Amino acid sequence: MMYLLRHGQSQFNVTYSKTKIDPNIPDPELTSIGRNQIRTAAESLKEKEITNILVSPYTRTLQTADIVADILKIPIKIESLVHEHAFFSCDIGSTASKLSKAWPHLDFDNLNEHWWPDLDETEHQVKLRCHAFQQKMLDLGDWSKTLVVSHWAFIRSLTGKETINGEILNVNLASLDINPENKTENTLLGAD
Repeated sequence: MMYLLRHGQSQFNVTYSKTKIDPNIPDPELTSIGRNQIRTAAESLKEKEITNILVSPYTRTLQTADIVADILKIPIKIESLVHEHAFFSCDIGSTASKLSKAWPHLDFDNLNEHWWPDLDETEHQVKLRCHAFQQKMLDLGDWSKTLVVSHWAFIRSLTGKETINGEILNVNLASLDINPENKTENTLLGAD
């Protein structure tokens, strides 16, 4: 099983959940509640055979991965394919050079300076990324010992399931039926 973890509560999540209006917070950080959610999630992963973490290059997911890696004592690798559906202000990322200064222990060399897409990414484009990620992981072979730290819309597109902040899903990557040719666009009901 591959493990998927939605990042902890972010500053964006707090405001958006109350108003359903984009609060214009680019690349938000985790809240103290979000950090606690992730500590709890990481503790529940201690008995699993996880050997590495793949993480989306947004601040909230990098902070999440750092907490988990510190508790589990496993390495982190940046994986831009698992980034959020670029739709809200929180999906405006930080530049690769800024991220590498904030997380000097991580390797951002394979990340373009302006790596996130414009805020008009379609669900079809997200589905294509999910399919590319699935194929990349299946080609690598031993994906079952991997924790992926990602976002609500990416996890939903990959698995068909909606998650709350700090929730962990166990998935059999090989059995997921990701059909990127289904170009049906749905309205986003949640926000990361």
